[in-house]
Amino acid sequence: MRGLLLAAPAALLPLAAAAQTIQAPMSTAAADEPMAVPPGYTRVWADEFDRPGLPDPTRWAYDTSRNKEGWWNNELQYYAAARRENVRVAGGHLIIEARHEQLKDRADHGGQDYSSAKIYTRGIADWTYGFVEVRAKLACGKGMWPAIWMLGSDERADWPGLGEIDIMEHVGWDPGRVHGSIHTKAYNHVIKTQKTAQAMVSDACTAFHTYQLDWNADRMLIGVDGRAFLRFDNDHKGNHDTWPFASPQYLILNVAVGGWGGDKGIDANAFPARMEVDYVRVWQKK
Repeated sequence: MRGLLLAAPAALLPLAAAAQTIQAPMSTAAADEPMAVPPGYTRVWADEFDRPGLPDPTRWAYDTSRNKEGWWNNELQYYAAARRENVRVAGGHLIIEARHEQLKDRADHGGQDYSSAKIYTRGIADWTYGFVEVRAKLACGKGMWPAIWMLGSDERADWPGLGEIDIMEHVGWDPGRVHGSIHTKAYNHVIKTQKTAQAMVSDACTAFHTYQLDWNADRMLIGVDGRAFLRFDNDHKGNHDTWPFASPQYLILNVAVGGWGGDKGIDANAFPARMEVDYVRVWQKK
């Protein structure tokens, strides 16, 4: 079943519209194979979240670009910047918290009934190829849509041409099912060709798991706890529409409210809902 419709056809949206995308829970790129940091790789970037307070500004920035106009995919949250109620480091974890509240005092408030946070490495760090691992416990409850994902850094390309890698998406009305997806100009949910697969993680809402991406020039693997459930191969035809992934991508962490997560309504009792992240680590070939 698809989530709610986009506010406009995604193929026509500007770069700022690129957001975690709605896709049907069907497998078109399913895999079942081991995955681990490849031999010869070294850690090039990490955040262990060991300094209490706001996220480290040398590693993370805030995306608030659509607060006034409203976010894509019929999402209903206001993304707050540097607001401890929505994003903070405490107890060795990054916490992104969705809350049921209106922040009417904010100049860019768009009338949203919910607040949350979206942080990213855009303009700070990006990578071409590598192994990405995020250890997280997910925000759950009907209406929640936490995600760990990546977008192409090339601002000259609009979505989906810039390429999107969804390492983990979870919708609260379907607890325990995590989704991985790849979106390109040739393969995306708007034209119903996205490459996607799912894995069941029964305690995703109550326990930490490692969500992983292994990305090289030949293929991508997306998995959890050392087991890939999605594989996407480079066809090596030199066609940017099918493989835009020879260029840098940056990392995004967020908890949306509504959209695909709200496809079966929003449970007022689900708030506050937190995604907790123990660490983020990136390795690349030496």
